[in-house]
Amino acid sequence: MKDLICFLVLFLTSGVGSFDLVIDEVPDEVENLIDVEIDGFPSTSKMRNGRYQRSTSDWGYVGDLVEDDDKIGLYSYKVQSTITSRLANTMIQAKMVNNAKRSQHIVFDVQVPKGAFIDNFTMDVNGITFTSHIREKSEARKMYSQAKAKGKAAGIVRSNALDMENFKTEVNVPPGTRIQFQLHYHEMIRRKLNSYEHVISVQPGRLAKHMEVDVRIIEPQGLRYVHVPNSLGDHFDGITTISKGEKKAHVSFKPTMTQQRKCPKCSSTAVDGNFVVQYDVNRETTGGELEIFNGYFIHFFAPENLDPLPKNILFVIDVSGSMWGLKMKQTIEAMKAILSELRAADQFSLIDFNHNVRCWRDNLVSATPTQVEDAKKYIQAIHPNGGTNINEALLRATFILNEAQNLGMLDPNSVSMIVLVSDGDPTVGELKLTTIQKNVKQSIKDEFSLFCLGIGFDVDYDFLQRIATDNRGMAQRIFGNQETSAQMKNFYNQVSTPLLKKIQFNYPQESVSDVTQSSFHNYFGGSEIVVAGKVDTENLQHLESIVTATAANAELVMETLRDVEELDGFMKKDKYADPEFTRKLWAYLTINQMMAERNTAPTAALKRNITKSILQMSLDHHIVTPFTAMLIENAEKDEIMLADQPKDPRRGCCPGTLGLTPNAPNNNKGIPAWANVTAVPVSFMPEQRSPPVSSLSINRVDNDPHFIIHLPKSQRNICFNINSEPGKILNLVSDPGTGVVVNGQLVGAKKTQNKKLNTYFGKIGFYFKNKGLKVEITTKTITLKDGSYSITLTWSDTGHIIRKQLLISVKKESNVTITVGDEMSFMVLLHRVWKNHPVNVDFLGIYIPPENRLSPAAHGLIGQFASEPEVHIHQQQPGQAPEKPQATMEVKGNKLTVTGGVQKDYRTDRVLGTDVQCWFVHNSGKGFIDGHYKDYLVPHLYSFLKKP
Repeated sequence: MKDLICFLVLFLTSGVGSFDLVIDEVPDEVENLIDVEIDGFPSTSKMRNGRYQRSTSDWGYVGDLVEDDDKIGLYSYKVQSTITSRLANTMIQAKMVNNAKRSQHIVFDVQVPKGAFIDNFTMDVNGITFTSHIREKSEARKMYSQAKAKGKAAGIVRSNALDMENFKTEVNVPPGTRIQFQLHYHEMIRRKLNSYEHVISVQPGRLAKHMEVDVRIIEPQGLRYVHVPNSLGDHFDGITTISKGEKKAHVSFKPTMTQQRKCPKCSSTAVDGNFVVQYDVNRETTGGELEIFNGYFIHFFAPENLDPLPKNILFVIDVSGSMWGLKMKQTIEAMKAILSELRAADQFSLIDFNHNVRCWRDNLVSATPTQVEDAKKYIQAIHPNGGTNINEALLRATFILNEAQNLGMLDPNSVSMIVLVSDGDPTVGELKLTTIQKNVKQSIKDEFSLFCLGIGFDVDYDFLQRIATDNRGMAQRIFGNQETSAQMKNFYNQVSTPLLKKIQFNYPQESVSDVTQSSFHNYFGGSEIVVAGKVDTENLQHLESIVTATAANAELVMETLRDVEELDGFMKKDKYADPEFTRKLWAYLTINQMMAERNTAPTAALKRNITKSILQMSLDHHIVTPFTAMLIENAEKDEIMLADQPKDPRRGCCPGTLGLTPNAPNNNKGIPAWANVTAVPVSFMPEQRSPPVSSLSINRVDNDPHFIIHLPKSQRNICFNINSEPGKILNLVSDPGTGVVVNGQLVGAKKTQNKKLNTYFGKIGFYFKNKGLKVEITTKTITLKDGSYSITLTWSDTGHIIRKQLLISVKKESNVTITVGDEMSFMVLLHRVWKNHPVNVDFLGIYIPPENRLSPAAHGLIGQFASEPEVHIHQQQPGQAPEKPQATMEVKGNKLTVTGGVQKDYRTDRVLGTDVQCWFVHNSGKGFIDGHYKDYLVPHLYSFLKKP
């Protein structure tokens, strides 16, 4: 018998990349199973190399199959999907037979929703079952190469398409072969426009003797409604059945072979499209629904009955020559409808661009009927032509919003957004996509959002996703056809009703871990925010959440309390409910979040760290991602096929999510090495412990307060203490050359000990004069100020603030790093003490690398050492204690008696610290610092040090 050639093409979702899998040789077992046939199928088990192969006669009677001219029959096509609290597990199975008298291709071709994770695929050829395993990509390819070298059946993957939505398997099989394909994937059903919509592609390609789509919904919150629109056409009216209970529903679609036919005498199927199930759940509390099961919690948050926030919206429309014809006509139609839906409290303007950029109005105007009608006339008169200057168009839009903000034209409670509509890559002006992304990031204010609509397939959709995600928005592809207008209006409706802004989810830190994104920029009506994490159910009876947000006319604080065992009984009683739904939802959210963060990672090192985390989670949860591969093997593992997701060279690797984005933007520079307490920010690696910090030497002030000055040239550490009074402000850095000031305000202990009141830094202020920025860090908050503008994070946050190329990165309850371009960086460390401690108080430590590019004019207790003085230490002799020798230090014309000892670096261990050997200068550093320590007292937190 001729060789069996398997050609497997796996098109995975999310626009990542497609792949072909080619099997070069026939498994011996298959060739030896084709001797005895009944109805075209091998019916008995044959032994090969001492192994028995399973009979496939359990299919039952397979006659009466309708075959096309190719004599391939589809015995059954089955889809089973179970939704457990928005987590949909879907299985698609096809059983097919080659009734021709020659070898030919059998194809299994299914559509997989964007964002779904494929977690299993099996293929049964005449009783020989190939099952799948997930491996790290390079490991899988190595196993493939080894199998190939041994002459075993093996496969390799080739990228061959741009937009991946298909999973396609093509197998060349001998006559009489029966084959079963089975694909499993899971996804989170997201709420849009007040409804969850589960879409299943049903495209069997031919009439099936047995056809079934079976959907079960299990929602502990209770079902408000279940609806199945007639998405497959009027041909199937009345065939779908719906059974709905209080918390469960069953949807069934089982057309007979007669009902499947396009016409009574047709041999082709009318089943070709999407089977859609829509539903919504009951909501009793504004604070959302907490579902806790198997050590994980899921927080669903979709408040209703809130007044919309006013919005400031700029529409940026591509009118280049490529938009000519249907696309422009549909865009104009959509824009006219969208403008009609603006509310009286909204402000708006229009920008259209080709190689030039034009503004309908140079500033935002109120959405009065007169202005709306005038804007419609402007839109109607557009005639596409010319090139595409995306960079200038977006910068013009951000300029208009920034000017409105600076002039006080924006309601403080309003939401500002830019909506970009484009169908192609830039052809005029700035062409480099990364530069455009950087330019927009730097110019857009932290509270503005960018939403992108990419029309057709000529546009680099991955770029639109990156730039939108990077600026607190989302992107969507619009297919350039007769439905373009409806798709645009549908997208706008998703973001047209902002109900809340600055949403923060808080949970007890001692009870939860590895929490997914918990801070959100906006909440739009009809959508849903989902937060997940691990919870210590063994030592916890109830889990409490507190959600804070800004509404149209109030600051909201919403509390939720749930028994950790509340869901156990319900889940155990339902045989269809997925007991792993909380774990899968948590992994789904975490991986998607990391892939979005990877897209906007500013450094290669950070991107590598995120990639490692994605890889590990992919392996742990057995899913195919861009960094894993699926090995498909028989039971003896001597026939191996390989399927993976190669990166498409044009579109990059990992798409961002289409959900809400955090209100703290990602940094545009990596966290400096000296401040890297973890390999990457904790949000990137939720399941890994922090590795040791870099051992770079650094200047630091910590504890009560102990100064450690590192002198790079002489490789020495010099220490001294400052003993002053609570409330006094010490200048640490004062550099008129760079316009940088760092001051620390002292706070006293609760009471004296040994007739001494210890003091610590309770507040640290940074002033960047040239940028007009001030940063105030206390033991409670971190605040960035720019004139009247300010933004505040707490020590409960993990996030970043970027303003005028200044980066503030907050690691929850640990440290804050401030980075100013490539010039300088600072770390502030938080020390927490027991709240009821009789003496000690919370305090701050500051760490400043000597590599900071301060000017020669720099001064201050630390700044003066930017110009390193010559230090000579000699005449070392034993001290009163053996571990504390004494020596003479010559510095700045002074001879000082210094004592060897140990101080602490608390970056790696905030409790015990790491020992740092240093020479201690007595009398508050007198002789080592210029003048007396009191010369460094300043009146205000942002005061420059006066010249002596």
